[in-house]
Amino acid sequence: RDHRDHRDRDRDRDRDRDRGRRSSGRRDDFRHRGGPGGGRRRGSPPPPPRRPREKRISLYWDIAPTGFEHITPMQYKALQASGQVPAIGPPPAALGASIAPLPVNSAVVAPQNQVMRQARRLYVGNIPFGVSEDEMVEFFNNKLLECQLNTAPGNPVLACQINLDKNFAFVELRSVEETTNCMAFDGIEFQGQALKMRRPKDYQPLPGIEAGGAFVPGVVSTVVPDTINKIFIGGVPSYLTEDQIKDLLVSFGDLRAFNLVKDSVTGFSKGYAFCEYLDSSITDTAIAGLNGMQLGEKKLIVQRASVGAKNPSSYMATASAAAAMFAGGASGVNVVNMMASTVPTTVLCLMNMVSPEELADDEEYEEICEDVREECGKHGRVVNLHIPRPLEGADVPGLGKIFVQFHSVSDCATAGTALAGRKFANRVVVTSYFDPERYANRDFTSNEPTE
Repeated sequence: RDHRDHRDRDRDRDRDRDRGRRSSGRRDDFRHRGGPGGGRRRGSPPPPPRRPREKRISLYWDIAPTGFEHITPMQYKALQASGQVPAIGPPPAALGASIAPLPVNSAVVAPQNQVMRQARRLYVGNIPFGVSEDEMVEFFNNKLLECQLNTAPGNPVLACQINLDKNFAFVELRSVEETTNCMAFDGIEFQGQALKMRRPKDYQPLPGIEAGGAFVPGVVSTVVPDTINKIFIGGVPSYLTEDQIKDLLVSFGDLRAFNLVKDSVTGFSKGYAFCEYLDSSITDTAIAGLNGMQLGEKKLIVQRASVGAKNPSSYMATASAAAAMFAGGASGVNVVNMMASTVPTTVLCLMNMVSPEELADDEEYEEICEDVREECGKHGRVVNLHIPRPLEGADVPGLGKIFVQFHSVSDCATAGTALAGRKFANRVVVTSYFDPERYANRDFTSNEPTE
């Protein structure tokens, strides 16, 4: 037993000695590293200054994939989430030469680039006969820059392809946003033709990119969107052209969009159209003024096109507001008493027949008076005729309108029905009845409808 105790004491003493050596070594190392009571040894040279670490340029971060340079990373993620962009693995160089490159299905990638390209292309219909591709490119580039619809310096339109047999073209732009802005030129006049701008048939809207475009003043789009302010116009005589119908509509205000529906085979009018006004507040006013208007043997049927969007208030409730909008200006097509009252009087008001320029010429003025008197005399006994003429520097009430006084109400009504919708100097005649008392006083400033 004594021998065993002695051996245990020797083992404990050796263990304590080893523990002391390790502890002393840690303290020396702590002092050498600059801990308390230590620091750099005297006489030792100072450590060399550290070199600043150069920033490595990434070969893959923030580099847009080929064909998607013109969209943001968030838009690209949206494309991936919708399945329009396949998930492709990292490039082989990033993984090391020992790893074989991931297989890429080219048949899947190619359509995605096609989707991007179609988003930058536009169909242009009704182009002028004989126009060249360079002229088309120059026209759209000038218009985009003029209206400040470009998103970067330089020309937005890259190329144009024209199909001479079918009279249409495709234009390609450099970015999706500028392509959307170019849609605002739908209906713009180019060499006497109203161009039709459309997306390609295989166009797919890109997620995260706004579908709405810009608006160009003076350009009436040929596409009327389905909004609460879309107006249906039925009962349109087939002989009226688009320009003649628009001349009638703009009497209430500027149009944002207009479309006369035509047969796809014959190209003839189907007798109805759609429109939207630039100022939505005059929608009900225009409906009230146009609905029931007599054009030849037909009466217009005008109402809101959207289902359930019809204003419950009566159209006649807005009659006075409609009349108040048109205070006899100097325009030849502005309409006084555009309500086209259905209550006949002895005075017929003929509109959209003459312009101030035509009335300023004495000889032409006399010819107009003679033609109108002769034609009206075919439908009744004419008592008097008055056509206000322009005066330099003066605002002439009733300018651009022709007032004809008949012997009886029945004669006036017969003439009004017969002349409405007729053409005079290639303009569509619009008729209305006027208050005989105001006519006798030559008071053409009041726009109250006849009772």
